[in-house]
Parts: sequence; C-alpha cells; structure tokens
Amino acid sequence: MAQTPSNMLPLGTKAPYFSLPDTVSGTTLNLNDLKGEVGTIIMFICNHCPFVIHVNEALVRLANDYSEKGITCIAISSNDSVNYPQDSPEKMKIHALNEGYPFPYLYDESQATAKAYDAACTPDFYVFNSNLELTYRGQLDDSRPGNNIPVTGKDLRHALNCLISNIDNDSPQKPSIGCGIKWKKA
Repeated sequence: MAQTPSNMLPLGTKAPYFSLPDTVSGTTLNLNDLKGEVGTIIMFICNHCPFVIHVNEALVRLANDYSEKGITCIAISSNDSVNYPQDSPEKMKIHALNEGYPFPYLYDESQATAKAYDAACTPDFYVFNSNLELTYRGQLDDSRPGNNIPVTGKDLRHALNCLISNIDNDSPQKPSIGCGIKWKKA
C-alpha cells in the first residue's frame, strides 16, 4: 500500500473556487453555496482507498458533530474513474449512501479542483475559516490502517475547535498520509 503525504498548501491560502456535480443529488454545487458560516472542511477522498475506508466512520461523526457549529464538510473525489472504475460517479453515489455521508460527495472529473488545492492523497484535509482562508491542512489523526492507533480525529477536531473559539492553532500540522490521487495519464 503506497503512502503519499499531503503537499501542505500554505496557511492563509484562499480556497480555490469550484463548481462540481454532487454524485448523490445529481445537482451541480459550488464552493460559495456550500461554505459554512464559521468554517469549511474540504476533503479529498475516494471509494476504494484503504486509508479512507479506515476513517469513514470518523468522517461521518465529525461532519455530524460540527454541522450545528457552523462548519460545513465537503468531500471531493478526483480519481481517474476510467482506469479506476470503482471511483466512478455511479459508485460514488452508492458508496455515499451506504456510508451515510451527511455531506456532498462531489466528482472532480477534470481533476482541476485537486490541482488547484495541490491535493496529493486520499484522504487530504483542508480547513478554511469564514473568509475561506486556509487555517489547517493535514491529517485527521495519527491512525493508519494496521498501526493499532485508534481513529479519533484529534488533529482535525483540534483545528476546528480552535477555529470555532477564534484562537490560534499552535499544534503542529502533520501531513495526511494516504493513497496517491489517481491522476489521468496525459
């Protein structure tokens, strides 16, 4: 299982705009319509990555826990679905419904959104404040498949709590580790 780290976009970066199809509702959604009142989590995930499968339940809990606190969660898959058909929009919809995703699961077919965010792996997490300025990027927590560390979401939860409390996050921001995004061949 290949382990690709996040690229760690510079803090303060403005969230790149996107407008992408939601695989569950079938409608096109954009960043401005989805952004949260207090903050927005944008995460690059996919259906088949063992690192994402390992944290799926925690992602659902986290999104549910913070939605009433003004934090919106948005999931995007940018994998090449021609060479990785398990990540097709049709299978993304089934996956989102089976996992009970309380957030939109958008498909980035052109991969332009992943490139704009400098996303590298699944899962890859970004937290933006109410002005859509990056305040956190990196891992959910230290848990990985097979390392016997419980999935708590402590790093991402700490970043969200700092954002909600309007205090600086002085904790180290560690890169996420996961499967590399499945880029289309040029």
